[in-house]
Amino acid sequence: MSDSPPDARREWRAAAPPERGYAGLTDTHCHLEAAAFDGDRLAVVERARAAGVTRMLVPGTDLESSARAVRLAAEVEEVRAAVGVHPHAAETWNRHAERTLRELAGQAGVAAIGEIGLDYYRMHSSREAQREAFRAQLELAGELRLPVIVHIRAALEDTLEALSEWSAAARGEPRRGVLHAFGGEAAAAAWATARGWCLGIGGGITYAASGPLREMVQDEALMGSVMLETDSPYLPPEGRRGRRNEPALVALVAERLAAASGMEIERVIALTRRTAQSLLRWESA
Repeated sequence: MSDSPPDARREWRAAAPPERGYAGLTDTHCHLEAAAFDGDRLAVVERARAAGVTRMLVPGTDLESSARAVRLAAEVEEVRAAVGVHPHAAETWNRHAERTLRELAGQAGVAAIGEIGLDYYRMHSSREAQREAFRAQLELAGELRLPVIVHIRAALEDTLEALSEWSAAARGEPRRGVLHAFGGEAAAAAWATARGWCLGIGGGITYAASGPLREMVQDEALMGSVMLETDSPYLPPEGRRGRRNEPALVALVAERLAAASGMEIERVIALTRRTAQSLLRWESA
């Protein structure tokens, strides 16, 4: 359901910006803290603004990137941060990591714990290490009453089992989050919609192979759970593949989602914005 976190060693070329923008767009998953944006980060933010992006959530993938996300949230009005240790970095999880993440999560501008989860595809960390880091970060999110951003790849059954246990253990306020980079998996959609969770849809919806996802979003009830994302610098929309993705291109995701769902694009933007505001507790914008 999701790609790998950004690789600083890769050379990137920026994709062309969208032909038009739309007011009130929200990108709920963009790695603006990544090295891929070190040369022109402010220009990327300006292009996002020009495209109508009013909110951007920047998730960390380890302690260093989480700290960078927090600093970026302090510097850029439209940015909020999420802090977490990605499953690829799960072998780094220890008591020091937990203390540091707890401190980061208490900083201003932090809206969620993430990007966390399980990835049995690339296996940069053992399954045992991934499960331990995932469970610990879920517990931290529950303690702090923060939503979670969940990465899943080739690990859907184990991930949903862990999330179900975590949700069932809640006392009082429901525990919520988003299944990042949702690709149309029926089991994930059923699980999320039954529990008031969100589904993050990005550039993948524009790909030829994503026919099942485009059919699925014709369900109006499911559309009430959807949030827009880019996963920048990864997963650029069709027509920009092979280039660096960036938040401005969430406009193209919104266009394709509108076409697939049969909704007017203004309604898609308003609906996904409200869902993001509800989950992440952003003020209206």
